[in-house]
Amino acid sequence: MENLDIQSLARMIGAGANLIYVQTDNERRTEGIVVQASLLLKGMGSPYIWTCTEGFSRDGSVVPDTIEPLKALDFALAHPATLIFLFKDLTYFLKDNPYVVRKLKDFSVHAKQKAIVLIGQDEAVTEAIGEDLTIFHQGLPLIGEITGYLEEIRKREPLLAEACAADPELLGRLVVAAQGLDLADIDRGVRALRLISDAKGEDILPAILRTKQMIIRKSGIMEFVVNDVRPDQIGGVENLKQWMERRESAFGIKNITSGASLPKGILLMGITGCGKSLFVKIIAAKWSLPLIRLDMSAVYGGGHGSPESSLRKAFRTAEAVAPCVLWIDEIEAGISSHGFKEEGGPVSRVLGSFLIWMQEKRAPVFVAATANAIEMLPAEVIRKGRFDEIFYVGLPDLKGREEIFRVHLAKQKIAPKTLDISLLADMTSGYSGAEIEQAILTAIFEALAEHRPMVQQDLMVAFSRTVPLSVTMAEQIKKTEAWAYKRAVPASGKYKR
Repeated sequence: MENLDIQSLARMIGAGANLIYVQTDNERRTEGIVVQASLLLKGMGSPYIWTCTEGFSRDGSVVPDTIEPLKALDFALAHPATLIFLFKDLTYFLKDNPYVVRKLKDFSVHAKQKAIVLIGQDEAVTEAIGEDLTIFHQGLPLIGEITGYLEEIRKREPLLAEACAADPELLGRLVVAAQGLDLADIDRGVRALRLISDAKGEDILPAILRTKQMIIRKSGIMEFVVNDVRPDQIGGVENLKQWMERRESAFGIKNITSGASLPKGILLMGITGCGKSLFVKIIAAKWSLPLIRLDMSAVYGGGHGSPESSLRKAFRTAEAVAPCVLWIDEIEAGISSHGFKEEGGPVSRVLGSFLIWMQEKRAPVFVAATANAIEMLPAEVIRKGRFDEIFYVGLPDLKGREEIFRVHLAKQKIAPKTLDISLLADMTSGYSGAEIEQAILTAIFEALAEHRPMVQQDLMVAFSRTVPLSVTMAEQIKKTEAWAYKRAVPASGKYKR
């Protein structure tokens, strides 16, 4: 399915395609592209535009007696001129209506030097006319289109013009920030500043980012993650940190941030509560990339179309926002070997879509996937080439636990020198980072309840009352560790293969 733009639509119509379907969520933008494409074609004037409430209209003049779909199609078929006929609502009349389908087929066979463009939101169109259709997808605007649109806004918005004059690099940063937004959303984000009496030039970029966050969240499938973590907020996982640093050294942080040399992706598997999700956030923060989280449960929820179409929509959004980090949390919940065995099932089709996209994607989208039960993933997902590396994030060792204590104590503004960190790290063997954090918070709450500062005894009591996952799920953890042995790179400790 080709992405719609002015040149590709004009080229296709000029080559003789006369029945075109555009899947779009933005009717006005698609109409604008059709109008501009008609101007590129020699001998074509403005298109006729049809709606189910007004019939055909052209340049503000309504054509009488064309509200009925069949009469509108008869008008298009009989018109002698070289024209484009844009039907906004005709897709609603295709289902179980053989007369409309037949008229479209007749147009496809007999009409010369003119074209019908149908627009709609559904990816699937009536199979009866599928062979006669040329199908486009109206994707999000590309960098060139965004740049041109922001230039237009700058001409009519004094605030943006003044800000760009004061900071010549602002427009470029706005273009990067606006990727993943439709043109109307970009305009809305800038115009919203009119409502702020003391708005300044530096408020424009945050306004665009807030608009992006709202739009991506509204999609229901993806979430724009507000990311303010720092690399020093995670303890242990020294192999993971070294992996990130070596890529920065090899490719350069500027090349990675711009997407010019962005690695393909990483798969983090292991025990829950050991920092997999936190490290994904650290990657995005360290490389100054936007972080987008894909909700696999929403993909299968059915509220946004079929699972395959929802996944493709998510991938297109990620590519439009690129360079970015696409975070797929608990990937095994959506792509599992059990679902793959169900021939033709939705999980099987989602797996196929995911594998094709991972293999063929050209946009700088870094895929950071996490999994708690990687043995459920099909071999096609975890083979070399899909991801740059697969890491196993296990329970922290002694050194890692010491670092985790220092991180969380600093977060609570407690001086580590007041405690015996070595003793605490020694007595928390088998604890995950999340369990250590929760025990620290419990100790702080107990001390606050007695109106005194926390002491080491509070921590020891909190740990004595905690039963870690390494005890309650010992068999499952051993099974996961056995699977990961020689299949994945350990996130911490010595690594030999």
